[in-house]
Amino acid sequence: MWKYNNKIIRAGKAWVDSSGIQHPYNWMVWDDTTKADKGLVWEDDPAPFDNKFYWAAGVARELADTLWVDDDGNAVTDPETGVQGVTLGLKSQHKAQTKQTAGALLADTDWMVIRLQEDSSKTLSTAVANYRAAVRTASGTIETAIDNAADIDAFKALFDTPVNGKAPINNWPDEL
Repeated sequence: MWKYNNKIIRAGKAWVDSSGIQHPYNWMVWDDTTKADKGLVWEDDPAPFDNKFYWAAGVARELADTLWVDDDGNAVTDPETGVQGVTLGLKSQHKAQTKQTAGALLADTDWMVIRLQEDSSKTLSTAVANYRAAVRTASGTIETAIDNAADIDAFKALFDTPVNGKAPINNWPDEL
């Protein structure tokens, strides 16, 4: 992209330089030397990146939690809690999401388990019991896989879906 004083100059649009001179809409036909003489600078478009895993191209998000500290390394207190603040890393964020997903999957049959506690004459079907166990097992397996991701590439691999399969991060049992 072409820029003038850090402002993007769009092709097919006239523009005004800092001296007040308006340049024509067809400035793109100028050769590179003329563009440079007019103060235009070429910048490559930023490299694409997946903001789920990166802050910017080549700058990975933290996997681990980060405690808040000032420039001198002293703890910074979270004004809401009164304790040292923490920014959750990708692992903590996705483990929390995994717990939330497991809770949502179990929620539809929670009433059956509660009924068992209140009325011992009732039973839980084998299908429901097996499904609930499979959800809990899947949650544990996913959380372990998240914990075991040694670096950002290993963490990203949890989201890769094999052909005709489920990504490890989404490997939940089929619905009841």
